Amino acid sequence: MDRISSSAPHTGFQRNLRRQESAINKVERQIGTQNRIQSLRDDPIAAGRVVRSQSFVNRLDQFEKNARTLVDRISYSEGYINSNLQILQRVRELAVTGANGTYTPEDLKIMAGEVNQLLMTMVDNANATGAEGTALFAGTKTNSQAFEVTYGNVPGAGSAVITEVRYNGNIDMSKIEVDERHSVMQDRSGNRIFWAEPQTVFSNTDSSQYVVGKDSVINVDGHEILITAGDNMYSVIAKINNSGAAVKASVDPISNGINISTTDARQLWMQDLGESTILQDLGLISSENAPNNIAAGATAVGGSAFDAVIALRDAMLSGDSHRIGGSALGAVSSAVDNVANHLAKTGSLYEQLEANIARTGKQIPDVTAAISREKDVDMAEAITEMKMLDFTKQATLNMAARLYSNSILNYMR
Repeated sequence: MDRISSSAPHTGFQRNLRRQESAINKVERQIGTQNRIQSLRDDPIAAGRVVRSQSFVNRLDQFEKNARTLVDRISYSEGYINSNLQILQRVRELAVTGANGTYTPEDLKIMAGEVNQLLMTMVDNANATGAEGTALFAGTKTNSQAFEVTYGNVPGAGSAVITEVRYNGNIDMSKIEVDERHSVMQDRSGNRIFWAEPQTVFSNTDSSQYVVGKDSVINVDGHEILITAGDNMYSVIAKINNSGAAVKASVDPISNGINISTTDARQLWMQDLGESTILQDLGLISSENAPNNIAAGATAVGGSAFDAVIALRDAMLSGDSHRIGGSALGAVSSAVDNVANHLAKTGSLYEQLEANIARTGKQIPDVTAAISREKDVDMAEAITEMKMLDFTKQATLNMAARLYSNSILNYMR
């Protein structure tokens, strides 16, 4: 029950007037900010949906930026890969031409000069950098040159030429998130893209009595493999084959050592991690860093696209038509196939990212529209409510004026 006193009408009037002014102020803020949710208490459920949707839009925007950055990087890379593919196709044409046996040694030397120039262009393409000045084909080791070149004298060349091209990067892949719970893996390893043949390493160390002394970890083709104390050579081989790495390990029937081969055209990557010396003990690698760490006593076969072109050039300089049309031509053809395969993978990744960008570009306005429906103020409704509140306030003031119509002049009569 309310207590009635002489001040009750005044108190009620002030309370109602403040409530009306607060309501008017709220509507004015909604109209001014175009946002009907001024605080969580206005609509807790809608406010929660708006916050989640805005966070989703921010993520979509970042996904789109990531995808566009990767598309630009792929565009740079694709041009250089395609250039090297065209070069290799020209080199193969020269190999086929030089293998028919109708050309003189002088003619073959002229062809070798062109092959050598093409080789230099190939190396330049493989060492290309992107817009940011980082290496395109060095894996994630982008601040270093992808391939290191060694020059030397070759009989018949007349001057120093490229005699060896060594990969200087790593095989780590770039992982970029382009959608919710979906990341794209980009292979930027030059020793895979510009390789010619599967590589095999033959260990000449008899490991039939080998036993692992302590728990260790090795890295084969980017896969870390746990080797436990007590494992023998056969256990090590089984764990390598079951690791998911693109390699195949086996026992050499002659040397009783381990042979490891890649299953496609790529350079074999092997490392002892931490204090491990297992791969060194098995006679596969030396203590140097991968990938140019094949043990001195081991035999490695299967080289890069550069090795194939170097072998063809040297065969032309020596006038060996049999080698030109045999091993040299075969290696160049394998290089063409592998580079073309990687170019196709690059193109498919490009198309995948373009589709992702198109989908994200549609999602962003859709989610933004949903946010707008949740939080934006209906201007017609807000203006109508504003007029009604203003009318109510004026009525309250009019009533107060009548209530307090007496003044001091009424008492002076």
